[in-house]
Amino acid sequence: MSTSSDSTTTGATTASKHETAVILPANLHARPAGQLARAAATFTSAIQLEYADRTVNPTGVLAVMGLGATVGSTVTVRAEGHDAEQAVTALAEILAGAE
Repeated sequence: MSTSSDSTTTGATTASKHETAVILPANLHARPAGQLARAAATFTSAIQLEYADRTVNPTGVLAVMGLGATVGSTVTVRAEGHDAEQAVTALAEILAGAE
């Protein structure tokens, strides 16, 4: 996994951008897609998954499965917002542990 981050301060609040790339150990099928959707829904940050020039919001199981990512593929997780770092970490762990 490779990660990058950027923080932006606006007044008294801090929003940040985080990104990481994960090489899939298995195909991105219904079970990990469901886990990603449930996890993504718990964060307030704007989250995106990117694979093969396609970008989706990971809160939808069908959108995640529609990426068509297969074993050995690199999927990028991006988030922007107050809990972006936690969102990227949580989703990357799910992707890295896909079976």
